[in-house]
Amino acid sequence: MKMMFASRCQQGMRDENQDRTGTEFDEQKACFLVCDGVAGLPGGEMAAQIVRDSLLTQLHNSVEFTPESTRAAIEQCQQVLLDAQGKNPKYARMSTTLAALFIDREKQRAWWAHAGDSRVYHFRHGVLSQVTRDHSLAQQLREAGYENTGINSNLLYNALGVEPARPATFSEVISLTDGDAFLVCTDGFWLNLTTHEMEQALRMVNACEEWLTLMEQAVNRSVKNDNLSALAIWIGEPQEATLLYSQADAARFLPTRY
Repeated sequence: MKMMFASRCQQGMRDENQDRTGTEFDEQKACFLVCDGVAGLPGGEMAAQIVRDSLLTQLHNSVEFTPESTRAAIEQCQQVLLDAQGKNPKYARMSTTLAALFIDREKQRAWWAHAGDSRVYHFRHGVLSQVTRDHSLAQQLREAGYENTGINSNLLYNALGVEPARPATFSEVISLTDGDAFLVCTDGFWLNLTTHEMEQALRMVNACEEWLTLMEQAVNRSVKNDNLSALAIWIGEPQEATLLYSQADAARFLPTRY
């Protein structure tokens, strides 16, 4: 199964970058993840690093690669983080979001997991198919039919390391097809791009790296104060993941000429 991927981790105007990205990739399996340390509490960057390293190490050393084994691995990440909290009172509440895409290359199937407001997007032949649902107050209000304008999107009810502990949310397992594309990203990335704009950008490129670059440039023209972290993954040949674009699609992404 042919697969291409690219990654981005850019620090914004903040004093530190609490985002972490990671990849585990071989002939049988692949994992692409982002973690974003929860702001407002000490140790967010440490929590993100701990979860990233723990998950990738477990995947690298494991002989089994199934939805069940990856669920157990994330549960172990949670425990490793809790143990680290207990060793240093200063970091007793450190926590992090997680979004992770798992791909079984041999069986040509995929699934994903998330905690918090980092996201996994799935596009099929250039069109959005599925997206994770944030563990946030803003998302809860939206789903309940209430107005959520002005609600801080960073108010989370779930992340790894928070109390009370809650499990990450796992997707169903899907069969992969040539033309599938995935975007795994933190909120600094998706907050400034609509899903329609992500589709538009996908229609204009021939490679994962170009897709990320185009979206990153669009975000940077809008806001530069947040950290931006994302991984793009394409299955099959490039022409199967993308589509031809129209001039109307290009307006958001091409710089204006005078």
